[in-house]
Amino acid sequence: MRIAVGSDERTKLTDFVIEELKRRGHTVKLYGALVRDVAPWPDVALEVAESILKKEADEGILFCWTGTGVTIAANKVPGIRAALCSSGEIAKGARKWNKPNILVMSLSETTEEKAKEILDAWFSTDFDPSEEENIKRLEEIERRFLRKE
Repeated sequence: MRIAVGSDERTKLTDFVIEELKRRGHTVKLYGALVRDVAPWPDVALEVAESILKKEADEGILFCWTGTGVTIAANKVPGIRAALCSSGEIAKGARKWNKPNILVMSLSETTEEKAKEILDAWFSTDFDPSEEENIKRLEEIERRFLRKE
């Protein structure tokens, strides 16, 4: 899988996740502070989201201090569903019910052990097709507000 990974700062956690993704056989493309010095979190979220929409990546992973900022920013992009996950159980639920295409983790709260648990759950859980109607509802909300521009 091709995964876009972005963060507004480079940390031990981001380096760990990048190496873990490569170890699992994924192709990783880096964004934000993972490739340059200055990386405001809204810009990083937009770069990762756009890489998915342009089909340069299949999914994305984002980081910021709380994880909230990049989640909000990425979810402003039509077609993106970013999920802030603090545990494997949250990641499983997000994958099963919400069909996210970006995983978000907090730099301040996520340990390497917790990140591995989250990645394990993320990559081993499939979307439940019985939830497709709810995803269609989300898409309709998106379209409704896009038409108002």
